[in-house]
Amino acid sequence: MVVSEAPRIVTSRIGFEDSHTLVRYLDTGGYTGLRKALTMTPEAVAAEVDGASLLGRGGAGFPAGRKWSMLRKGPIPYLVVNGDESEPATFKDHLLLEKDPHQLVEGVVIAAYALQVARVFIYIRGEFALGLERVQAALNEAYAQGAVGRDIFGSGFSVDIVVHPGAGAYICGEETALLESLEGKRGYPRIKPPYFPAAIGLYGEPTVVNNVETMSNLPWIITNGAAAFTALGEGRSTGTRLFALAGQVRNPGVYEVEMVKTTFRDLIYAPVLGGGVLHGRELKAVIPGGVSAPWIGPAQLDTPLGQDEVAALDTMLGSGSIVVMDETTCMVRAAWRITRFFWRESCGQCTPCREGSGWLEKILRRIEDGVGREADLDLLMDTCDNLAPGVSWPPQQTTICVLGPSIPSSIASAIRMFRDDFLVHIKEGGCPHG
Repeated sequence: MVVSEAPRIVTSRIGFEDSHTLVRYLDTGGYTGLRKALTMTPEAVAAEVDGASLLGRGGAGFPAGRKWSMLRKGPIPYLVVNGDESEPATFKDHLLLEKDPHQLVEGVVIAAYALQVARVFIYIRGEFALGLERVQAALNEAYAQGAVGRDIFGSGFSVDIVVHPGAGAYICGEETALLESLEGKRGYPRIKPPYFPAAIGLYGEPTVVNNVETMSNLPWIITNGAAAFTALGEGRSTGTRLFALAGQVRNPGVYEVEMVKTTFRDLIYAPVLGGGVLHGRELKAVIPGGVSAPWIGPAQLDTPLGQDEVAALDTMLGSGSIVVMDETTCMVRAAWRITRFFWRESCGQCTPCREGSGWLEKILRRIEDGVGREADLDLLMDTCDNLAPGVSWPPQQTTICVLGPSIPSSIASAIRMFRDDFLVHIKEGGCPHG
């Protein structure tokens, strides 16, 4: 088992108790990347990010540089930062908001300069009280330092940044629902096309929406160059990435590891990382990229943590959340709890998601309570097929956003991999794990 010795790009200050302060940030090279960026042309900065092949760290994995290039020319372009991290067991951006908010602010200003944007909104989940407080405090310090506001560091470039707390709706993590929420409306996803944010976004103007971790990589990339970033990782998956490791593992937490050079096995079992399965039990399954991702089993643990490598398993890295389930895990209960979350968080705009999620939750709950029928397994898969025809990955769209078609992932994974667990519930009237 080999753990890469790649530099920590976005978590280098996390070990300091005062990592969130301006003093610590400046003492560790803070705002060096911004000062360098301001000596370059905006086009050169954008080209550096594009050359780094920085994949978006929010879930979709779309290259940041390519997304920037799609921004339609308009009189009032916007940049929006998505900090509405709401998926269960996903907490990597939460760490960055609390522990290194100045890194986020610097990355945002670099992006704003490259895009020539004069107004930025940082949208943060309302429950992240400490994260909101620290990002706002960092922003106030940055204004006082001259790193944000008018004539930044005497460069002639000006930008204003607004921190906007969300109200705690999972659907607002979808970029167009987030824009609706920013506009003061209900968080309903927009139909795409025509509402691709880069063309028609916030207030009808061209808008780039990027994730917190994506923005936090920019200071390092500009300071060290795209070549240094692409030297890490492999193929399309360059640099390092944060993974929120949770579940039945000895050392749960957030780990920054080199992409592709690190495998699921390394992350879960390396003593300096996950440390192995809790109590030395056998691993049963892993959720590889947030609870909307199809599961993998022990046979896939040597798969590299790379965008394309994981996609080849018909699943995804997604939100960067990896959940370990051991031999004592009730797979029926796991699938039910995940489905219950999606049912509760569905915005209700689309019929397949609004109705299908509720029916799936009811059937799973019936099986979990020990009063299910063997025919319920076929009924579950048939209902899943209505939400995502073929029940394959990536799912076919039947709704405006991907929430609905993602719901079948955990159900189909659990039935296909652990059908006997369901049959035990049905025939013995309950869960053998108690």
